[in-house]
Amino acid sequence: MFGMGLTLTLPDFALVLKRPMPVLLGVALQYLIMPLLAWTIAAVLHLPPQLAAGLILVGSVPGGTASNVVTYLARGDVALSVTMTSLSTALSPLLTPVITLWLAGQFLPVPAGDMAMSLVQIVLIPIVGGLLVRTFFSGFVRRIEPALPWISVLAITFVVVAVVSASTAVLMTAGLGLLIGVVLHNLLGYGLGYAVAAALRVPPAARRAVSVEVGMQNSGLASGLATQYFTPEAALPGAVFSVWHNISGGLLASIWGRRPVG
Repeated sequence: MFGMGLTLTLPDFALVLKRPMPVLLGVALQYLIMPLLAWTIAAVLHLPPQLAAGLILVGSVPGGTASNVVTYLARGDVALSVTMTSLSTALSPLLTPVITLWLAGQFLPVPAGDMAMSLVQIVLIPIVGGLLVRTFFSGFVRRIEPALPWISVLAITFVVVAVVSASTAVLMTAGLGLLIGVVLHNLLGYGLGYAVAAALRVPPAARRAVSVEVGMQNSGLASGLATQYFTPEAALPGAVFSVWHNISGGLLASIWGRRPVG
């Protein structure tokens, strides 16, 4: 999250005022489509309560910063993507606990208040800190900026390894159902995000940005929250999603990157 703050500038948030419709649409779809998709998929696949709660938590967290890279490679609206990610992340201390309590509370107890405080500590404070460092030490940040994505990838890798190693038994028994659920969650997020944006006549480059933003989640954050507030098994959907959405995002970027926008 601190690394994400280092990549942001204050003009990134100004786009909310300049182009409110596509920004707010993307954020609204992020927090509507993905949680409801997760709940539906968990119910249809009859996932165990821990995995169901974990998948819903994946759907309830903000978009991941990888969506900005994928949007760039897919020839989408990068400025819109960055702003949607920033705004959805800023809103996560309020929306993520409320949505998780609403949809996952039937599977596991959800300490929404404690989760909100954790999100302030591990999301908002580091992002604001990174933004301030970027503002006052811009020269230093520009020198280290090329390394920031690799540091983020390394951090996510550690999260995935820790989660999977702590829950191998559950992964072996529910692996196929979990993988199907994660793949459906991600791909339907792409598809529905694009379809709604197209139906509302959002420009083609912005449609791609909305599609990627809706389909790609901050799954590392979801795994961390699930480990802290649910069970190690509940963190598995986030770990699997972390791997899968980078694969699918790369494939989507490869397809769109070869096609003209429009």
